Amino acid sequence: MASRIRLEDRECPLSTTVQHVGEWWTLLILHDAFDGYTRFDQFQDSLGISSSMLTARLKTLVADGLLERRPYQTNPVRHEYVLTDLGRSLRPVIVTLAAWGNSRLPAEQRSMILVDANSGEEVEPVVIDAKTGRRLDDSDAYVFTAGPAASSAMRARYISTADAT
Repeated sequence: MASRIRLEDRECPLSTTVQHVGEWWTLLILHDAFDGYTRFDQFQDSLGISSSMLTARLKTLVADGLLERRPYQTNPVRHEYVLTDLGRSLRPVIVTLAAWGNSRLPAEQRSMILVDANSGEEVEPVVIDAKTGRRLDDSDAYVFTAGPAASSAMRARYISTADAT
């Protein structure tokens, strides 16, 4: 029987990212945090998640540095969960995922949309290359290739890409 590769042992940045945020409760908790929720009962009421699952997810988000746990009441001690800079940096990813989901629905079936906070106009988030401003859509214009720290296995995977550049 082949040995199983642990996710944390993979060098692919997608694999390591999914390790931290790939569980669907995690994304929903982060979404609620972006909407201003900070307290355990707020998350639980919003998500309908069991207290044991929520406790585990919050503990992981704190351990991964995406949320900070800090007391907001001393007697009895109660904690709130606040986004860290690292956690806030995931907002574009979550916005993009929500936009992708909405793009598959007719406008009248969308229960949540992204709008400009000042104008109230609906916006369409896109992913662009910061250097050129070009959209990174589903075309073949952008491909992955081995980076400077790539192992020989990663370099072998992307050998044809490296030859093309």
